[in-house]
Amino acid sequence: MPKILIVGGGYAGFYTAWKLEKWLRPGEAEVTVVDPLPYMTYQPFLPEVAAGSIEPRHAIVPLRRHLKKTAIVAAKVTGIDHASKTATITPNIGEPYEFAYDQIVVTAGSVSRTFPIPGVADEAIGLKTIEEAVAIRDRILTNMDKAAGLPAGPERDRLLTVVVVGGGFAGIEIFAELRSFVSGLLKQYPEIKFEDTHFHLIEAMGRIMPEVSLPTSLWVIKNLAERGAEIHLDTQLKSAVGGVIELSTGESFESDTIIWTAGVMASPMLKGTDLPIEERGRLQVRPDLRVGTADEIVADAWGAGDVSAVPDLSGGGVGGFCVPNAQHAVRQGRLMAKNIVADLRGEKLVEYNHKNQGAVAGLGLGVGAFQSGKIAVKGLPAWFMHRGYHGLAMPTWERKYRVIWNWVLNFLLGRDIASLEARVTPRAAFEAFASRPRPAADAPAPAPTEPAPAAKKPAAKRAPAKKAPEKSLPSPEGAPVVVGGDPADTK
Repeated sequence: MPKILIVGGGYAGFYTAWKLEKWLRPGEAEVTVVDPLPYMTYQPFLPEVAAGSIEPRHAIVPLRRHLKKTAIVAAKVTGIDHASKTATITPNIGEPYEFAYDQIVVTAGSVSRTFPIPGVADEAIGLKTIEEAVAIRDRILTNMDKAAGLPAGPERDRLLTVVVVGGGFAGIEIFAELRSFVSGLLKQYPEIKFEDTHFHLIEAMGRIMPEVSLPTSLWVIKNLAERGAEIHLDTQLKSAVGGVIELSTGESFESDTIIWTAGVMASPMLKGTDLPIEERGRLQVRPDLRVGTADEIVADAWGAGDVSAVPDLSGGGVGGFCVPNAQHAVRQGRLMAKNIVADLRGEKLVEYNHKNQGAVAGLGLGVGAFQSGKIAVKGLPAWFMHRGYHGLAMPTWERKYRVIWNWVLNFLLGRDIASLEARVTPRAAFEAFASRPRPAADAPAPAPTEPAPAAKKPAAKRAPAKKAPEKSLPSPEGAPVVVGGDPADTK
C-alpha cells in the first residue's frame, strides 16, 4: 500500500488528509500526518479569541477527532531526503527516526517574520497560534486589574497602552478587536476612564489593509480614530527595549502589550530538505501543486499553503504567486487531495486557479469591512458578513456549532472577562504550601572494630555549638566563603 506523508496539520495539511479520507478507496493508500500540535488552528478567529468573543478550544480542530482513518504523529519533520524518499521525524518525546514514504505532501505553514529591532524578540508577541491569542487576552485583563489599583502615573499608563506593529489584515483585526474589548470592559472597571486607555498601530507603509481599496482603508482609519485608537502611517519601530517604544518619528512611550503582525515567512524546516526552494525561502510548486518548476517536475512531492510559492493563474497574486492566506490554503488542500488520488489512479491532474472572492474583516463588535472588486460594505452589515463567512468556513459541523453557539451566548450573557494568566505557572500555589520531608539527621559514627593500642583520656563532651550567623570572608583566592551556614550555601 503506498504511504503518503503529510508534513504539517494546518489548513492545507488538514484539508488534504480530510479529503483523502473521503476520496481514497479502502486499501488504496496509507496516510500519515506529522505535526507537533494535535490540532489545526483556524487563524481568522485568533483576533476574536484574543478579544474574548470565542472560546479558545472552539477555534481549533482536533486532528484525532476528525481524521479517523489517518495516522497522527505528534512530532516535527526535521529533514527530508526525497532522493531516498525518507523523512527524519523528531517526536515530542524520544529519539529521531527515519520514516519511509512513497509520496510526500509539504504543508508546514509559516512563522512570524521579524526584523532585528532591539527589544522585539524579548518584549513582543506574535499572532500565529491559539496560545498567543490566549496570552494576549489574559495580559489585557490582568493589566486592567493591576491598573485599577494604581494611581495615575507612568506605570498605570504602561499597563493601559497596547501597541500593534503591522497594518495588514491580521494587524488591523487584532487592533480593532482589542480596542472594542477594552472599551466594553470599562463598565466593569469604574476606576479606569476611556481616555486612560491608549492604542497605537505602527505601519511602515503609507496605508493599511492593501487587500481593500484605498477609500475603504481610509474609512477604517477614521472609524478607529473615532473609537480612540491611533494609527501611525509611514512610521517604523526603532526600538522596544524594556517596553519603551521608540518610533522613527521621534515619538516615544511605554507599553506592556506589544503585538507583532508585520508579515510571515515560510517554515524554516525547508532548509533541512533536498526539495527546490525559491529566493524567498518557499517551496517551488507548479500550478497542479506538484513540487517543481515549469521545466522540471519532482515526482511524488506536493506542496501547498503558506510554505509554498503557488503560481496564481488568476493574475491577482503578488509577484505572480498566491498570497499566504486561509482562503487559498483551504482550496489548495482540497485540490491537492483530488490530484493525489488522480495521480495514484493514472488520471489527469487539475491546475489550481482561484480568483479572490474578496476580503472581509471584523473590526470589533458590530463593525466590519468587506471589499470585493469595486463593491465595498462597511459597518454592521459587513460585520454580519464576516461572522457568517467564517462561521461557515470553519471546518466540520461540530466546530461550526460550537463557534456559533459561543456567539449566541455572548450576545445573551456578554463576554467572559476572567483572566487565567496564572495558568502559565499552575503548580505555584501547590508548591507554596506543599509539605516537604525534613532533612535526615546525621548518622552516628560507626564503633571501631579493634581497640586502640594506647587509649588516651577521652576529651570532655562538648555541648552542641549554636549555629553562627552567616557572614562572608574572603578566601585566599579572593572568592567569598560562607562561615557558620550550610556548606551548600557558598556564595
